[in-house]
Amino acid sequence: MTSMILRSSATAAVAALVVTVAAVPATAAGEVVTEVSAADRAAALSHWTPERIAQLGADDRLAPAETTAKKWDGQVPSGVGRLFVTFEPGGDMSCTATVVPSPGKDVALTAGHCLNGGFTREDDRVKTSNAVFVPGYADGKQPHGMFPVRAFAWSAQYDGPSSSGSDDAVIALDPVEGHHVEDVAGSQRISFDPLPSTVDTTILGYPVSRLARGESLVSCALPATYQTNSAYSYWQTNCDMAGGASGGPWLRDFDPATGDGTLFSVTSKGTMREDGTTADLSGAAFTDDVRALYERSATL
Repeated sequence: MTSMILRSSATAAVAALVVTVAAVPATAAGEVVTEVSAADRAAALSHWTPERIAQLGADDRLAPAETTAKKWDGQVPSGVGRLFVTFEPGGDMSCTATVVPSPGKDVALTAGHCLNGGFTREDDRVKTSNAVFVPGYADGKQPHGMFPVRAFAWSAQYDGPSSSGSDDAVIALDPVEGHHVEDVAGSQRISFDPLPSTVDTTILGYPVSRLARGESLVSCALPATYQTNSAYSYWQTNCDMAGGASGGPWLRDFDPATGDGTLFSVTSKGTMREDGTTADLSGAAFTDDVRALYERSATL
C-alpha cells in the first residue's frame, strides 16, 4: 500500500485558461501568501463552467466507490463546499474546504497541498490558478454562488505536497453580490484545544470516485486516533474517501440535525491499496504555526 494525497485532478486533457498568480515571500510572521489580481479572479469565475466541473468526474478510470464512506443525506452542513483549482502543469482539480469564523466573514480552511502544487521534475514551481470556492455544492447546484479566491496562504513551516506536517492553508474570498461567504453559507467552529487520544469524528468531503464523482458530499462517522512520529503528529481513521476529499473537515461534537461541529483537523493523506481503494485517512494535527496562520487570516 502507498501513501497518497487526496486532491483530485481530471484524467482527461482539458483546455485550460492559465492565469498566473504572484507569490509573496514568506512574511516575518511565518506565512507564504499568494495574492490574486482582480482580473485573474474574474478569469477564474469564467473558467469554471458547469461543463468543466462535470469533466472532473466524467472519466471511467476513477477510483472505485467507497464502502465505509457514504453519500451525505440532506443539506450540506454549514460552510462546507468544493474548492476548484488549476495547476500548471497538472490541469484542473478539486478539493474540499470549510468556512471558519473570521472578522471579515470571508475565510475558509483547506489542505495546504490543495493550493501548493510543489515543483516539477525540472525544479520549476507548479503554478496555481483559477481558485474558486463553492459552498454547499450538491449535484451541480451552487446554492450560495461561486466565490473567487483573492488570496491564499500556508505556514512557512509547510514544506509542500510531500510534507505531512502543517498541511493546512487558508483562503480569503471575495464577496458575491455584496454577500460574504459566512453570512450566506455559515461556518464551522474551529478549536486548537488539546484533545483526548480518541475522538468521535465526522469527516466530510467531495471525493471524485465512482460513488459520487465529486458531485455529492460524502461522510464518515468514525473514531479518530491521535498518532505521532519523529516528524509530525496526525489523526487517523479507517475512512476510505478517494481523491477530492483533501482539505475536508474533521469535526467533533457534530450535530447532524444542525450541521454544526468543531473543526480540529482536515483531510491530508490516505493509504491506497493495489486495487485503487483507500485504506485509511490521516489529518495533520493542528500546530502552533497553523493556529497563527488562522489568527492572521483576517489580514489577507
